[in-house]
Amino acid sequence: MIDKSTVRRAGLAASAMAVLLTALPAATATAAPAAAARGAVTAAAAPAWCPTVAGHRVDCDRIDRPLVTGEPGLGRVKVSYAVVRHTAPGPAKGTVAVNPGGPGETAIDKAEAFARGLGALLKDHDLLLLDPRGTGRSERIPCGVTDTEYRFGTRAQQRAAVVRCAANLGPRATGYTSAATADDLDAVRARLGVPRLSLYGLSYGTYLMPVYASRHPAHVRSLVLSGAFPLALDPLARPSARAVSLALKRVCGRSVPASCDGDRAVRDLAATAARLRARPMTVRITTGHGVHEKRFGEDKLANLLFEAASSGVGMHPRQPSLLGRLPHALHRFAGGDPAPLRRLVQEEGAGAGTVDQAPYIAVTCNDYRRAWSKDASPAERRRQYAAALAAVRPGEHGAFSARGFTEGTTDAGDVCIGWPREHTPAPQPVRPALPDVPVLVLSGDLDANTPDASGRKAARQFRDSRFLSVPNTGHVPELEPSGCATRISAHFLRTGGPGDTSCLRTLPPIAVRPVRG
Repeated sequence: MIDKSTVRRAGLAASAMAVLLTALPAATATAAPAAAARGAVTAAAAPAWCPTVAGHRVDCDRIDRPLVTGEPGLGRVKVSYAVVRHTAPGPAKGTVAVNPGGPGETAIDKAEAFARGLGALLKDHDLLLLDPRGTGRSERIPCGVTDTEYRFGTRAQQRAAVVRCAANLGPRATGYTSAATADDLDAVRARLGVPRLSLYGLSYGTYLMPVYASRHPAHVRSLVLSGAFPLALDPLARPSARAVSLALKRVCGRSVPASCDGDRAVRDLAATAARLRARPMTVRITTGHGVHEKRFGEDKLANLLFEAASSGVGMHPRQPSLLGRLPHALHRFAGGDPAPLRRLVQEEGAGAGTVDQAPYIAVTCNDYRRAWSKDASPAERRRQYAAALAAVRPGEHGAFSARGFTEGTTDAGDVCIGWPREHTPAPQPVRPALPDVPVLVLSGDLDANTPDASGRKAARQFRDSRFLSVPNTGHVPELEPSGCATRISAHFLRTGGPGDTSCLRTLPPIAVRPVRG
């Protein structure tokens, strides 16, 4: 988009692998000796932050990079990386570089999860993990905006937070872009002497890795993009809005025994959205750092349904998930009882934290496609955005109004409208030349965050691409517990083809709370 501070392509320092990390058993006390027996780097030889991965040697280092190329006065940044080495004798057959999402998510601290997920691939492939500049071990940057403030705030408060973030970063904000991170990754590749990388992007990583491929095409072997969206993303988030209704219809239609009616669930959603648009409710949410009041209107309903409800879907298919409980809560709200929906909002918000959102805000506001010109004045930007909203046709945002849904996003709509012109780099090209290499794109068919429609568009960016819609999963498909999606991805990274995909047909539907009356 998953840990509540890590939800999405559009979701507050998102990482799909964060959930996988918590699902995997912790390494035992005997893991370090096992790794040492294979020549693992020890604490004495490696930085203190270098991870231990059972059975593998791990090499860690930092590379000194200009914050902004050609602007020495803005300083430099040290970018940290870890290489989980293959176990078989002889040279590696390839190197897989992974980005777990965000923007703003770290990778190095998830080395064990990635190594377990990729499994046998690491017998003869190395794994390269890089913390993007401004995150984790790569000189984390603050701008004074926490994820709780950003998630719980009204749209006006979110816009103000973006302006404050930009002011606190100053001219250094120019250095936090996908292009800069892609160039950092290539500098590490060159230092390691790796001729070509296999790129594996999850969520926001499906944006970053094509940026890398466009800037360094000769150094790309293949790509796997999971939970994908295209470089030419819709600044008004229409694919996600429409996918919410589709996800409700699918979970109802697949429930056995039939727990709800999909068409009625969509009608209940439309009624709930209209009621909250006219009269938002106030929800008190207790987090680990205090009690907060959240103004829950149509915008926050949209965020709950397309972002939060897509997270971790299919990970525990027999247990009630947020998505599986929504048809019941929406039906009760439409009938006059807000209690079930209120409880879902409180449960979802309880995980909000205090992580600074500087990397997320800077990258999304610098890079993502907007409904206004970056060179326009603030007043002209507002006029251009108002015109874009006015041009939206009825039904393009599904059961939501155009304004209500776009204000529920944290990386689209008008949230970045106050990002300053003077510290904004040139727009990221949305249709760059890309290398003719094998590409696999996976989307969960219950994911409204990066839905099938966005995944198909991401696949069409490449000539030699294959798209797979993974049933009964959300954002991202690799979180399903059977290992089917991960095996397909790993096979593709090894061979350039998906291999046998028949296991996708065996993934079970998720549990749905029955709707009565």
